[in-house]
Amino acid sequence: MSGFVSVLLAKTLRSRTFKQALIWIAIVGAVIFALLGYVYWSTASYVRGRSDHAIMAELASLQKAYASAGRSGLIATISQRLADQRSKGGVYLLADSSFAPLAGNLADWPSAMKGSSGWGNFNAREGRTLLRATFETLPDGSHLLVGKDVDDLDGFAQKIKVAMALCILWIFVLGGAVGVSITRRTVGRIESINATSRAIMQSGLDQRIPLRGTRDEWDELAANLNSMLDRIEALMVEVKQVTDNVAHDLRTPLAHMRGRLERAYNRQRDGDYDQSLIVDTIADLDGVLRMFSSLTRISQIEASDRTAAFRPVNLVEIASEVVELFDAAAEDKGGRLKIVGGRSVLATGDRDLLFGAVANLVDNAIKHGRDAGQVTVEVKKAYGGAVISVADDGPGIPVDEYQHVFKRFYRLERSRRTPGNGLGLSLVAAVARLHGARIEMLDNLPGLKVQLWFPSPTRSGW
Repeated sequence: MSGFVSVLLAKTLRSRTFKQALIWIAIVGAVIFALLGYVYWSTASYVRGRSDHAIMAELASLQKAYASAGRSGLIATISQRLADQRSKGGVYLLADSSFAPLAGNLADWPSAMKGSSGWGNFNAREGRTLLRATFETLPDGSHLLVGKDVDDLDGFAQKIKVAMALCILWIFVLGGAVGVSITRRTVGRIESINATSRAIMQSGLDQRIPLRGTRDEWDELAANLNSMLDRIEALMVEVKQVTDNVAHDLRTPLAHMRGRLERAYNRQRDGDYDQSLIVDTIADLDGVLRMFSSLTRISQIEASDRTAAFRPVNLVEIASEVVELFDAAAEDKGGRLKIVGGRSVLATGDRDLLFGAVANLVDNAIKHGRDAGQVTVEVKKAYGGAVISVADDGPGIPVDEYQHVFKRFYRLERSRRTPGNGLGLSLVAAVARLHGARIEMLDNLPGLKVQLWFPSPTRSGW
C-alpha cells in the first residue's frame, strides 16, 4: 500500500496538472501581492500626507508668530504649544545660528537635518520613537524645526508588511496543498482508468472502471467508458455469434456441392443427372451469393451516407406496391394480405431502401405466420410523423427475443434447417437507423406486429 501511495505521489508531483496549478498559484499570489502593495502604498501615502499637511500648517502658524513678534514671540508660541495638551506628539525646536537649542522639546538639533531647509525622519535621542519633521532657516539666522511623532504610522506600515508576507505565505501553502490534493485526486482517477485498461489488455473485456458514487465528471467519464466497454463486449460477442452462424450456414450448401461433385466424379457421365447436379449446385451457390449480397448491402447502408438521395416519399404507395408483390405468396399459403391506410402519408427517405425494408417485414410475416392467416400492412400519421406496421396472426415470438432478432444471422430456429439466413430484419434495422426511424415490436394477440415510426418530414431525426 505504501508503495502505491509513493508511486501516486511521485506521479502527482510530475503531473502537468500539478505544474499548471503551481503556475496559477504563482500568478494569483503575484496579483494579490500587487494588490496588497497598492493598499499599503496608498494607505501609507494618505496617512503621511495628512501628517505632512498638519506639520506644514503648524510651521506656517509659527512663521506668522515670528513675523509679528520676532524671536521672543516665536519662543513664547512654542512654549504655549508644548503646554497645550492638544499638541501632544508635536516636536518643536528653535536653535540659533550655531544650532544651539533656544526653545522646544528636543535636546539638540538632529544630525539628519542639514541645510537651510528640508524634510526628514529621525529617531529621538530619548527613545526609539520615529519623528518626521521639516525645518527652515529664519531671517535672523536661527533655525526652526517642526515635526510630529509618526511612530504609529511606522507601526501600521510594519503590520501591513507582516500581513502581506503572511497572506502570500498562506496563499502558497494553501494553494500548494489544494493543488496537490486536486492533482492527486485527478491522477488517482486517471490511474484507476489506466489500471482497468491494462487489466482489459491482459485478461479481457470483463473488467470495468470502478465508480465512487460521487456523481461528478469523473464518475460520468467512468460510466461512459464502462458503457463503451459494454458495447464493445456486446459487439465482440455478436461478431463471434455471426462468425459461428456464417460458418454454419456456409457449411451446409458447400457440403452439398462437394457431395454432388464427388458423386459426379466417381460415376459415368449422364446428361440428365449432370444437368440436375448443375442446377442444384447453382441453386446452392445462388443462396451463398445472396447471403453475401445481403451482408454487403447492410454494410453499405450502415457505413455510407445515403441521405443525399432522400426525398419526400408516400409510404402508402410503397406499402401498396409491396402488398401487390407478395399477394400471390400469401395466397399460396391460403392466407390473405391487405393494406389499411389513407391515400397519402409522407416521410423523408430513400424509396428503394424503404421498399426493401417493408418487403422484408411482409415476407417474414407471410413465412412465419400461420397457414391461411392474415397479414395486415397499415400506414398512418402519428405525432407529426408516420407509422407503417406489419402484423400477422401467427405464433409470434417471445418478448425476450424482440431485441435479438435484429442481429445478423440470428434465427429463432436453432437447428438452422429452415430456409433463410437471418439477415432480413438486420437489413430492416439498418434502413431504420439511416432514416432516424424507431422500430417497435408488439404482441398482436395472436401474432406479431412490427412498427416503424418515422419522424416528421421537416425534422432530421426522431
